[in-house]
Amino acid sequence: MARLPRLTLANQPHHIIQHGNNRQPIFVDRVDHETMLALLGENAQRHGVALHAYVQMENHFHLLATPSTVDALPQWMQAVGRRYVRYFNDRHGRTGTLWEGRYKSTLIQTDRYLLPCMVYMDLNPVRAGLVADVRDYPWSSYGHYAGLRHDKLLTPHPRYWALGNTPFAREAAYAELVRAGISDADRALLTEGVLHGWAVGDSQFLESLQKTTARRVHKARPGRPRVHRKHGG
Repeated sequence: MARLPRLTLANQPHHIIQHGNNRQPIFVDRVDHETMLALLGENAQRHGVALHAYVQMENHFHLLATPSTVDALPQWMQAVGRRYVRYFNDRHGRTGTLWEGRYKSTLIQTDRYLLPCMVYMDLNPVRAGLVADVRDYPWSSYGHYAGLRHDKLLTPHPRYWALGNTPFAREAAYAELVRAGISDADRALLTEGVLHGWAVGDSQFLESLQKTTARRVHKARPGRPRVHRKHGG
């Protein structure tokens, strides 16, 4: 089946994932992680993208971001990707591609799935067995939202601000969301959405979104389409 074109809308949060080629490491040490974060922050400002959350694993990374224009997101990812490959190849004495094809992304329904998507991302290192406690993983935005450190490259989404009236209240509320985790159904939906390009939201959100594009925004229901037959009289 031919791959779908990416669906990108201005002022709408997007969940993004980029894998290393053949799932090879794209981060070897702290310097690599910090270089990628610097590139993400620098180019987000340049291209008009608000970066809300991130997690960097050994061979891939997730981002949650809102572009200010239709072109902002692809321009941002292209600029970051190209510069990081040049840096990584030069530093580690390698040549050739680093990425497993193009990045993948999906639209997220803000009120229903933005915070669960952040939790999903923050728990990735725990699910992978890299740490037992999310607080111990340094390469995600969890520390910023739980009050453990300040990440200047992040732009908190209004959904996060709505968690409390004070920084302490917001940090405590977000830490509790991560402690509680998300359902298996939401985790599967978020995973399938970003890997296959299906928008993540309820039926009303998907119906509204479909009116804006000819590109199918959600997975087709299983089974053959119903055929309406005409009956002669």
